[in-house]
Amino acid sequence: MNRRSFLGALALTAFAKPAPRAVNGGRLREHLEGLSVFGRPAGGSFANGVSRIAYSDADVAGRKYVMQLMAAAGLDPRVDAAGNILARRAGTDPALAPVLFGSHIDSVPTGGNFDGDLGSLAAIEVVHTLQESGVATRRPLEVAIWANEEGFAYNNGLAGSRAAAGHLEPGELDQVWNGVKQGDAIRKIGGDPGRIADARRQPGSFRCYLELHIEQGGTLDQAGIPIGVVEGIVAIDRYDVEIRGFANHAGTTPMPERRDALLAASYLTVAVNEIVRRDAGRQVGTVGQLTVSPNAPNIVPGLVRLTIELRDLRSATIARLAEEIRSRAAEIAAQTKTAISIRPAAHHGEALAAPEVQESIEAACEKLGLRSRRLPSGAGHDAQMMAQLGPMGMIFVPSVAGISHSPDELSRWTDCTNGANVLLETVLAWAQRP
Repeated sequence: MNRRSFLGALALTAFAKPAPRAVNGGRLREHLEGLSVFGRPAGGSFANGVSRIAYSDADVAGRKYVMQLMAAAGLDPRVDAAGNILARRAGTDPALAPVLFGSHIDSVPTGGNFDGDLGSLAAIEVVHTLQESGVATRRPLEVAIWANEEGFAYNNGLAGSRAAAGHLEPGELDQVWNGVKQGDAIRKIGGDPGRIADARRQPGSFRCYLELHIEQGGTLDQAGIPIGVVEGIVAIDRYDVEIRGFANHAGTTPMPERRDALLAASYLTVAVNEIVRRDAGRQVGTVGQLTVSPNAPNIVPGLVRLTIELRDLRSATIARLAEEIRSRAAEIAAQTKTAISIRPAAHHGEALAAPEVQESIEAACEKLGLRSRRLPSGAGHDAQMMAQLGPMGMIFVPSVAGISHSPDELSRWTDCTNGANVLLETVLAWAQRP
């Protein structure tokens, strides 16, 4: 072959299989800023955060915007029976299971513009980049925007991904929040509660699941490391606690004779902190949602209800901590002459990222010249539901000062672009696998 023929053949090869370029970071930013309009406080800006509660009018508008972005990226989005937005890009071998990736766009009240949004819009940007570059993948690609991940509505998160994993609770769609049944709320966003079982995915229905997300903690930001490779999502055990004392006159009840429920609650709060901190590790414990009755300045509190939440990457660890807390609670009850009951309220088991997916994310970082660190996710994500159906992996980018679920939530645009490029490389690596 002469030089001209060689160069011609090389050109044809390059034309047939163009190398994917990096994601368009400017476009990703533009799309994130565009999504932030839906649920923004009146007269506010991007910096004022967003309240885009699942099933709200803002959520409906945001979902419409996201589906428009999907269409612009060459996708044909659909809404499944649970309200999840799904869109598939064909592969050269349609018989193969797809690479599934995405996140969510609903928020907590007065939340930020990166939690969930980054992973969702970066997933669309990955497809947009491949479409512009003319890159074909062996496996199909599927983008998922999960419904009601945060769970502020109906007090139960991961709703869309739990439906996909077959983990909806009996009677869940009949629960009422703000005067609306959950089934009707799902119908509002285009789902079909009467056919909710159709949203369920089977194990092996995807080759792997990937999710890009902000860390929501400060580990990466403090260390100056641009990418986190998630080892797994922590187990979460939540308990409802009721402390019964005796409400009595604050002026006439001597201190030794009091049965002060709030005093007992205070001792228990300190005990949770001490027990969880006693051993080295990444376990955390939180006391929250205290309600005090009668909650009057001149009455000894007779009743306190509170929650205890424990998290760690190992279920056995938080189960042990819970037993230690129960034992200490019994001592506090005797000391304060109160009755303390602790009842399990919710359990989410840990979800470990597949080692081969972690390794592929690290390989993508190495290819892009980005430092990475393995770390657990202390927050829950839709990825933990997908881990029950197939190999799962998550990519973290730094959260400035570790702030999340706040209007001050911020990730640097450079970090967002880096994360999207790692997602692109990892998707491509899995999409070409047999």
